[in-house]
Amino acid sequence: MTAAFAKYHALGNDMIVIDPETFEFDLTPATIRLICQRHFGLGGDGICYGPLPESDHPRTMRFFNPDGTEAEKSGNGLRIFARYLWDRGYVDSRSFDIQIGADQIETQVEDENGQSITITLGRLTFTSDIIPVTGAVREVIDEPVTIAGRDYLITAASIGNPHCVIFEHDVSEQAARTYGPVIERANLFPARINVQFARVIDRHTIAIEIWERGAGYTLASGTSSCAAAGAAVRTGRCDTPVEVRMVGGSVKVAVDEDWRATLTGSVTAVAAGTFASELVTRFGS
Repeated sequence: MTAAFAKYHALGNDMIVIDPETFEFDLTPATIRLICQRHFGLGGDGICYGPLPESDHPRTMRFFNPDGTEAEKSGNGLRIFARYLWDRGYVDSRSFDIQIGADQIETQVEDENGQSITITLGRLTFTSDIIPVTGAVREVIDEPVTIAGRDYLITAASIGNPHCVIFEHDVSEQAARTYGPVIERANLFPARINVQFARVIDRHTIAIEIWERGAGYTLASGTSSCAAAGAAVRTGRCDTPVEVRMVGGSVKVAVDEDWRATLTGSVTAVAAGTFASELVTRFGS
């Protein structure tokens, strides 16, 4: 049975593409966790699964976190999947769309090698019942909250998945690793939440550190970049477009008058091959 893979990274956010055409095993949560495990598997921040043969849309994908859960959307995952479609000849134009969940994501391959890709990721909303955030229906903009005895000023947003943006002067990996998991699972966020600690550099530049729901500390994230940039614009801290600097590198986010976010960033090929038979025997176990 065939068990092929391709691996890419988007600014250090490394993901594995598994194509049902060349992978004949069930992609169970246990198999996802094994493949993404960095010491006993291939290692990755998630799995892009597609194109799905059962879908009416020819470029439908699903995205899975390394803990085996499925995410509603991944900005880096979508760009990586777009690069895979381009590399494998699934598309014959630089402009195409990708289906994920109920959304069709407009995609533009910016160069012949597919190393720069732009996606229109969706419409940002700051409304609590959509994100979701508990309490009365409201826009969650610079809202003071206390979580585990620590005070924060949060702006919450959804771009198809939930985000909590915290603007602070001290933005560090340590802060993301220490406070991120506590905020992710706070009762305020019934579906859990992605967390960005953000610092404004100038009117068109921010820096963020990221704790991702289901993945942990992350070097870069597309949806996190869009949420943080959108929050910076919505709170008047920045003007569009916004360069978002992360540990893995920078992306550009433009936000239009309807709060649609467009993301441009790099994708780099890492490897392609087949899973070894010794690993395959553990799939599903």
